[in-house]
Amino acid sequence: MRRREPAVAGTFYPGDAVRIASFVAPYAGASAGQQRARVLVGPHAGYVYSGAICGDGYATVQVPDTVVVMGPNHTGRGQPNAIYAHGVFLLPGGEVPVDEELARLLSERMGLVDDESAHRREHSIEVHLPFLRAKNPNLKIVPICLGHLRYDTCERMGRGLAEVLSTRKDVLVVVSTDMSHYIPADMASRLDHMALDEVCAVEPRRLFDTVIDNDISMCGFIPTTVALTAARALGSREGRLVRYGNSGETSGDYSRVVGYASAVIT
Repeated sequence: MRRREPAVAGTFYPGDAVRIASFVAPYAGASAGQQRARVLVGPHAGYVYSGAICGDGYATVQVPDTVVVMGPNHTGRGQPNAIYAHGVFLLPGGEVPVDEELARLLSERMGLVDDESAHRREHSIEVHLPFLRAKNPNLKIVPICLGHLRYDTCERMGRGLAEVLSTRKDVLVVVSTDMSHYIPADMASRLDHMALDEVCAVEPRRLFDTVIDNDISMCGFIPTTVALTAARALGSREGRLVRYGNSGETSGDYSRVVGYASAVIT
C-alpha cells in the first residue's frame, strides 16, 4: 500500500499524537451549532499562527465519513492537477485512508492525474487532517493538489466535482488556503475581505478576477474557485465568514503579516 509520510509534523503542528489531540480537542466536540456544510475554507499555516482560526471553522461543521481536501501546490513539484488516488496519509498516531472509489470518479470527471510527487512535501492538505480525524475517526479523504490554472479549467473541474457530488450528498469539500502574504495588516485586511466577500457570495468568477486584478496573494484561490464552482452548481448561494485574523496577532509584527480566514458554504 502506498503511504504518504508526514511532511510538516513537528513544525507546522505537533509531532506526537498526544499533543495533537490536546490542540484539536476544543474544536472537535459535537455541539448544537454544528451544521452540514458543502464547503469549508480554512488556513494552513503553523498552528501557532492559524490553528485557532482553522479550528473555529471546524467547530461549526459536521465532518462526514468522506472529505475531499483541496489545496494549492507550494512546492512546484508534479502536475498542476494532482490527485493522490490510492493509499494512506500517515499522521503521528495513525493514518487517514484515501477513498479510492471516489478518487477514481473525481479523476475521471475533473481531469486529474494521480501524481504522488505533487503531494509528497506539500503541507496545505496535511495540516487539516488532524482536525478532520479528530472530528470523525472513520474519516476517508480524497486529496487534490492544484497549481495555477486558467479560469476555464477551474470551471470545468468544478462542474466535474459537482457532477460527482450530486450523487454523494454526504461528502464535505475542504479548501486549504491562506490569504494575503507579507504586507501590512490593514492592507491585508482590506484585500482579503474583498476576496472573502466573493467566497461568501459563492461567486467563483468574481473571486478569480478579484484576486488577479488586485494582486491578492491568496495562495489557494485556484482550489477555492473550483470548490465555489461546484457549490454554486449544486445550488449554494451563500456562505459566512467564521473568523479572520493574521500572523501579527501571534508575532506582534503587524507590518508584514499573513492573513488567515475560515468560512463555511452551506
